[in-house]
Amino acid sequence: MNIEIPEFGAVLEARSTIAPYLPSTPLRRYQALDDLTGARLWIKHENQLPTGAFKVRGGVNFMAHLPEERRRRGVITASSGNHGQSVAYAARLFGVRAVVAVPNGANPVKVEAIRGLGGEVRVVGRDFDDCRAYVEETAESEGMHYLSSGDEPRLVTGVATHTLEILEQQPELDAIVVPVGGGSGAAGACLVAKHINPGTLVIGVQSERAPAAYLSWKEKGRVEAKMETFAEGLATRAPFDLTQAILQRDLTDFLLVTDAELRAAMRILIEETRNLVEGAGAASLAAVLRYRERFAGKRIALIVSGGNVSPDGLREVVGQAL
Repeated sequence: MNIEIPEFGAVLEARSTIAPYLPSTPLRRYQALDDLTGARLWIKHENQLPTGAFKVRGGVNFMAHLPEERRRRGVITASSGNHGQSVAYAARLFGVRAVVAVPNGANPVKVEAIRGLGGEVRVVGRDFDDCRAYVEETAESEGMHYLSSGDEPRLVTGVATHTLEILEQQPELDAIVVPVGGGSGAAGACLVAKHINPGTLVIGVQSERAPAAYLSWKEKGRVEAKMETFAEGLATRAPFDLTQAILQRDLTDFLLVTDAELRAAMRILIEETRNLVEGAGAASLAAVLRYRERFAGKRIALIVSGGNVSPDGLREVVGQAL
């Protein structure tokens, strides 16, 4: 399959596109995290965006460029939560109907947020990939535009702006560590780091209990895998072609962490940064904690991709510390 990978110029265009609608997010230091890891860490707070997650950058960039004819038809997409919020948020900005298929058992905080933003929620199947199959079939029958959460270039270049902001402030970083579900965040980071400072490594992180993107990257081909993680932002059973093409070309390394390590990292980030952090958002810190020797003494940016943890999830994480 011939896949066209976006150029760096498309990321610059995306920044101009989203600037009127979204603020830059903070890049902060926390001495306690440095002491805990032995690294020099910069935390990129994507959990402080209006939807509580990085995905909204891509949603706004996509919707702003959607042709009028497709706006009239409306957009349908599949999501475990954060992507759906981003699509609903952006659709409301531009007056577009948005239908979001979510799986049974989806994070109720995210589902209610999608509805609150004006998105039409349809509960379908047992996981994200069931929703993905439903949306692919339904888009044509209902005459809507199918929006893939991983194979749409404007989503990737939109979320890539988080790394543009990071490297404009800290251009000499040794590495950027990025959570991976479908892979748009890590793919975007690769596009930017390769252009601004090829010496800055981009490292992806996924749960051992949902390793489809990791296995596809390692095997250099499409691999489907189990999806058993609690961290819905990391939970896909199958990779996306566009993001995998970028990761295959540019990603330095790909690490796995356990769900227990994700929960521990969530708790640490909540305690030390005073920010809500969901499971996927804690993946970068979980990796640095697991592989301390590798990161010790290095200048590392950690992308905290989201903070949309449910009340039950928060009680479980906090309760483990009591």
